[in-house]
Order: sequence, then structure tokens, then C-alpha cells
Amino acid sequence: MHPSILSRFRRVRARLADSTGNTLVEAALITPLLLLVTFAIVDFAVLFYVHLALENGVGQATRYGVTGNLAPGLNREESIMAAMRDATPTLTIEDDMFAFSHMPPGGNVWVGGAGGANDIDKVTVNYQWTLMTPLVRSFFAGGKITLIVESAMKNEPFE
Repeated sequence: MHPSILSRFRRVRARLADSTGNTLVEAALITPLLLLVTFAIVDFAVLFYVHLALENGVGQATRYGVTGNLAPGLNREESIMAAMRDATPTLTIEDDMFAFSHMPPGGNVWVGGAGGANDIDKVTVNYQWTLMTPLVRSFFAGGKITLIVESAMKNEPFE
């Protein structure tokens, strides 16, 4: 073998054996993946918080509704919505996200509206949460997840 070819071969082999810069390349490859996993965990943790806040809020709103109490200047449904909003101050819940139904005593079908004394009232909240992480968002239609929470309780004889 020619000495210059042998010399080049030794230089190439020495350069391949040298690990200078490997750490930088490995960090450049793994950092985006770690960031994606970290932000996805945060995204789903926030989603879990929102779900728990909604469940707690709808329970509080239903408990308020069964008493028959009304907030000053509000009707029954508006009072229940206000109780829900008071129980979930970190969330913005629009009026159209609420659904009210009730079942009269002895009935077996849900009827629209908040109902009256001795009815079983059900409050349902249909809430859409927009995910923050762009790559995770692309796996969901419109980048949103719909959370539906509901609570049902029997009204007190308030009338």
C-alpha cells in the first residue's frame, strides 16, 4: 500500500476514534425529545387539573341548586351557573356550556330545565380545553379536548 494512502487511512481512523463533540451531537438530538415529553406532561397535568376543577365545581353548583336558594337578581339556572363559576374561579365557563335537566318524582326520563322541589336535578357542563403543546395538539381534532362533567342530586322540598 502506498504510504500516503496508509497515512490518510490512519488519520481517518484516528478522527473516528476521537469522541470530541459527541456529547454536543447527542444533546442536540435528545433535547427536542425531552422538551416535547416535558411539555406534554405539563399539558396533561393542566388538563387533569381542569377536569378536577370542573368536577368539584359542578358538584358545588348542584349542592347549591338543591337548596332552592337564588342569588340576588338571578333566576334558578343563573344562580346555579354563578355557584359553578364561584367554585371554579380559574376557568371561564360560558352560559352555553351548561345544560340543566331534571327528573320529576316517580319519573324515569330526564326533562330539560332546572326542575323544582323534590325533583332530581342534573347539571352538565360541556367544556372544551385547548392543548398548549403544538405537537400534542395535532393528535386531537382542532387541538381541543372536550370534558363533560355532570352531577345529579335530589332537590330539597324548598317550595
